[in-house]
Amino acid sequence: MQLDRMVNFYKAVGDTTRLRILTLLKKGPLHGQAIAHKLGLRAPTITHHIKKLRDTGMVYARRDRNTIYFYLDEKKLEFMSTAILRLGDDEVKQEELFVSELDQQKILRNFLTKEGKLKQMPSQLKKKLIVLSYFVQDFEMGKTYSEQEINEQILNFFDDYATVRREWIMQGYMYREKGQYELNPSEMWPVVVKRL
Repeated sequence: MQLDRMVNFYKAVGDTTRLRILTLLKKGPLHGQAIAHKLGLRAPTITHHIKKLRDTGMVYARRDRNTIYFYLDEKKLEFMSTAILRLGDDEVKQEELFVSELDQQKILRNFLTKEGKLKQMPSQLKKKLIVLSYFVQDFEMGKTYSEQEINEQILNFFDDYATVRREWIMQGYMYREKGQYELNPSEMWPVVVKRL
C-alpha cells in the first residue's frame, strides 16, 4: 500500500464525526439527511465528512431514485485499518521477488527489441516488475507529471499506455493524485533494476 494512501486513511478516521458516521453506516446504508438528523448536525457538515470518507474508499454511494445512500465498504475499511501491520512485509516481498542482476538483464533482452521497445507485457509478476522498473526510470524523481506526459513517455516504448500506467500505480512505482503523477521513492519499489 502506498504511504500517502495510509496517511489519508488515518487522517480521515482521526475525526470524531467521521468515526460516528462510520458507526452509523456499519448498521446499514443511510442518506445524508438521515445521518445529519441522527448526529444532530447540518447536511453541509455531513457532506464535507462523507467526501473525506469517500476519498479513502471506505464509503461509497448509490442512488435510489432521487436519494443517494451511503454504504460502508467493510472489506476496504478492514484492509486499510490493518495496513500498518503489513508495513514490514515489504522485506519479505523483496526476497520473494529477488532476481539476480544477470537474470534481470536476460529478462530485459527477452522482452525488449533491439530498439529498446517493449515486445509485450510479461504475465509473470517477477518479470513484469523488472520491465516496469526499467522503464519507470525514464522519469525524474520529485517531478510531477500530467497523465498526458506519462502517456507520451510510455508510447516511446509500448502502445498500451493505459496498462503500463495502471501497473506503475498498482505495483507502487508511482502514485497519482488529482490527475498528477509522481514517482514513489525507490525504497518503496518492489524491484529496482539497473539500466542497460
